[in-house]
Amino acid sequence: MKAVAAVLLVLCCLAVTHAWTCGGAPNLNNAYQIEAGQGKVVARDSNYYPYFLIGSSWTRLGTTRMKHVTVGPAGLWGAGTNNRVYKYVSGNFVQSSGTSMTQLDAGGDDQLVGVSGSLAYCLRASTALTYRSGSLSWTYLSRTFRHISCSPQNGCWGVDTSYRVYHTRTMTSTCGGTSWTQVTGLSLKMVDVGTDGAVIGLTTAGQVYQRAGISSSRPSGTSWTNIAMCMTIRSLSYDLRTLWVVTSSGIIIKCTH
Repeated sequence: MKAVAAVLLVLCCLAVTHAWTCGGAPNLNNAYQIEAGQGKVVARDSNYYPYFLIGSSWTRLGTTRMKHVTVGPAGLWGAGTNNRVYKYVSGNFVQSSGTSMTQLDAGGDDQLVGVSGSLAYCLRASTALTYRSGSLSWTYLSRTFRHISCSPQNGCWGVDTSYRVYHTRTMTSTCGGTSWTQVTGLSLKMVDVGTDGAVIGLTTAGQVYQRAGISSSRPSGTSWTNIAMCMTIRSLSYDLRTLWVVTSSGIIIKCTH
């Protein structure tokens, strides 16, 4: 099985599409979800254990099991298998009380965003940055989303329960001023926006696309460009001109451009 996976990975390493060069990444057995932000990379495996990438090795972050982990300007956070929200504080995950979440994103303007069931919420930067313990008070964003991601450079992007994509450039650190616009062209199951404003999407069929034509006058871009992969993808994240993907077989691939 490992030999087959290695051959497939070599094929992926040969992929160069639209200036992206893809190759091997530090191995994490049975990787399931990955997220990158501010030069840091976190992931969780199929057993729900969270990991942090240090150099070329993955270090497990304790024994608390996570459905989803995220890292960025707002810190390192996770949504546990019990749907409780955790923040990594002084070497340990601290469980909060308050609204439960199934997906989180720490990549915005110091605020934290998340999805509870199919409802999108935001945690003010002043709370996210200083949280150490206790209850969290979330702001409801009046949106029905399955996935949400934010960036200091390009607002927030979300995918609703019908796999339609939306964008707002006006999300503030206090979670106010949002006005969402639908972005047509693809049906996505997740979208990730890097700290530099670049946007990567994953289709329901496991294909990877980058949003093209993003500018100050067109913050939602103009079209989607395929980034060819030789295997279907289950999770992805983009940061510092580097795309991290997890294949459906649990292999991590790193792509740069």
